[in-house]
Amino acid sequence: MKQVPALKIDGITICQSLAIIEYLEETRPTPRLLPRDPKKRASVRMISNLIAGGIQPLQNLSVLKEVGQEKQLAWAQKTISSGFNALEQILQSTAGKYCVGDEVSMADLCLVPQVANAERFKVDLTLYPTISHINKSLLALEAFQVSHPSRQPDTPPELRA
Repeated sequence: MKQVPALKIDGITICQSLAIIEYLEETRPTPRLLPRDPKKRASVRMISNLIAGGIQPLQNLSVLKEVGQEKQLAWAQKTISSGFNALEQILQSTAGKYCVGDEVSMADLCLVPQVANAERFKVDLTLYPTISHINKSLLALEAFQVSHPSRQPDTPPELRA
C-alpha cells in the first residue's frame, strides 16, 4: 500500500504497526508490551485496535487528500473526536498511570502518535482528561520523547519539535 511503518528485521519485512509490535513482543519480550493477565491483554488489544483501526486510518494523509483541502481540518477533527469519545470512556475503566494499569503497553505506543495527530488537527484535548493525563505521563518517559512523531527524520519542517 506504500504506507509506513515497515520494519526490516530478522530477514523479513513486516508492515502495519500492530503486526510489528506483536512480532517484537514475541521475539524480544523485554520490556513486555502485552500484559500476562489475559483480561488486561484483551484491553490492550482493544485499545490498540480502536486507535490503529478505528481512528488513525480515517485521518491519514491518503484519506485527507480524497476529502479535499477545504474539508480536511473538519473531517480530521470529527473522526478523531468521535474515536476519542469512545476511547476516553474505555480508558476511564482501564487506566492507571498508562492506558492499562501502570505498565507501558502496546496501547500506549498507539496512543501517543494519535494524540500528536489530534494536536496537529487542533482537537480540543480538554474534553479528554484521561487521554491527556496518560499522554502527559508517557511523554515524561525518555523513550517516548525521542520517538515522538515531531522528532522523526521525515517529519515536515512545520511539524518538527
